[in-house]
Amino acid sequence: MSKVEATETAEIVSGQAWNDFCEQLKRAGEAILRPEIPADEQTRAEGYRYLTRLTRIGLDMFMESGDRSFPSFYRPSHETAKIGADNPDNYYQRAELDGRYDYVIKGARGSVAYLSFGTQAGGYGEDGKNEPTGFIDDSDIVLDDEGRFELVVSTRSREQNWLPMTEATRTVIVRQTFLDRNSEHIAELTITRLDGAAVPKPMTAHDVASSLQATAAFVQGTAQLFADWSQRCLPHINRFAPWQQAWCQSVGGDANIHYYFSFWQLEDDEALLIECDYIPTCDNWNFQLNNYWMESLDYRYQQIHLNKHGAVVGDDGRVVIVVAQQPIAVDNFLSTAGHALGTACFRWIGAKEFPDPTMRVVKVTELLEAS
Repeated sequence: MSKVEATETAEIVSGQAWNDFCEQLKRAGEAILRPEIPADEQTRAEGYRYLTRLTRIGLDMFMESGDRSFPSFYRPSHETAKIGADNPDNYYQRAELDGRYDYVIKGARGSVAYLSFGTQAGGYGEDGKNEPTGFIDDSDIVLDDEGRFELVVSTRSREQNWLPMTEATRTVIVRQTFLDRNSEHIAELTITRLDGAAVPKPMTAHDVASSLQATAAFVQGTAQLFADWSQRCLPHINRFAPWQQAWCQSVGGDANIHYYFSFWQLEDDEALLIECDYIPTCDNWNFQLNNYWMESLDYRYQQIHLNKHGAVVGDDGRVVIVVAQQPIAVDNFLSTAGHALGTACFRWIGAKEFPDPTMRVVKVTELLEAS
């Protein structure tokens, strides 16, 4: 047993590891009280809920799914746990990897409009990044006659169905993107280590201590990262902020996506118009509303996002999305779901050109008179 493992074992036996975990979670709460953040009841309440959600994700990530010799897919963002402008059109999956090993992902393609796999190094609780180390999407995956495939994840190249990784790789992220959730089916996926042992080893005190440390660091790092992200949006009220795409990729963005972010704020009598002069050829595009913490608003019950499938396009090829606090009988209407402010994200997915969407605020009466 190493000195580190001996220390961690002693800290588990004494309870110190748990106390340290709780103390670091307490410090993570400082992100909710940063001076630039709106101090209204809703933003604060959602901020503390956000920390509980990050804690759930972190425990799933490290405590339950952290054995890199026996990886398994889990969902790092979903309907009730959200990170970094999570896409409501996505079914996210992730597994923890070790760049020293080779893995195989097996699955049936399903019918989702878009499927991508990316390996990443770093982490929000380590260096604040998820640097890309390899990428492949469904356009480059060879299927058999039944729509099944095997994808090898390794540092050594293969002629086909290869997802590159490096020795620094720590994770694989899967994005399954729907055009229409009601009619499409996700790919069913499994991941295993190619040369792994038959049975996982029992959990040790070292495993628990290191998982608690990693979870607390993840919660604190993620909360700070996206509080910084929202702060970057703040000077650009009701307009899209300039974003460097390379930076978006460095924190985990999909290589096929071009991103825009903004901060929005509306009064009861105002509407926000998001306008695109034309839609380029693309796999998909979407626009979504988030709260201040960059969590998508609750898309289970209200229409808070729109994509290529559901949007109404004008005869002139333009798309106009209307956002307001109260329902308006117009095409492409999105609800703020009881929020007066928040962040937003627009994506071009698989496009070769990127016409910049615009934002502007109008009075609701103006909009009704013009319709």
